[in-house]
Amino acid sequence: MYLTRSPISLDRLLAEVAHPALGGTCVFLGTVRDGPEEHGVTAIEYSAYEDMVEAEFGRLAADARGRWPDARIAVRHRLGTIPAGEASIAIVSAAPHRAQAFDACRFVIEEVKRRIPVWKKELRVDGTEVWVDPSGHPTVRPSDSPTHA
Repeated sequence: MYLTRSPISLDRLLAEVAHPALGGTCVFLGTVRDGPEEHGVTAIEYSAYEDMVEAEFGRLAADARGRWPDARIAVRHRLGTIPAGEASIAIVSAAPHRAQAFDACRFVIEEVKRRIPVWKKELRVDGTEVWVDPSGHPTVRPSDSPTHA
């Protein structure tokens, strides 16, 4: 399973990829942020069609194994409401050498952003909610727009 509604256990992911022959381990944590560009984000609500997302994560994992057959990779993406400062995604890759571990980890996060259909809605301190497209840009869906009579 790649999706979870619970906080991500980094220890569990590290245990999944650990092996004596793998000398380099790389960890990526994507956390919900509230910086100046986020306009007061208190949390992000992540949602997905779970069967579709799990299947696409499986294809992504197979692609990564094809590129780095000696590496082990573990991924978890949270769904639900994740407060600012908490991890929404974790990727751990272990490979015989550090360059492979870094490359595999970077490949997975870039492909997640490109391929995995997880939707996110920013919840802001002023009470507004803004849907964000996978590239990270705020969007307005037709249902969010004012109606005109």
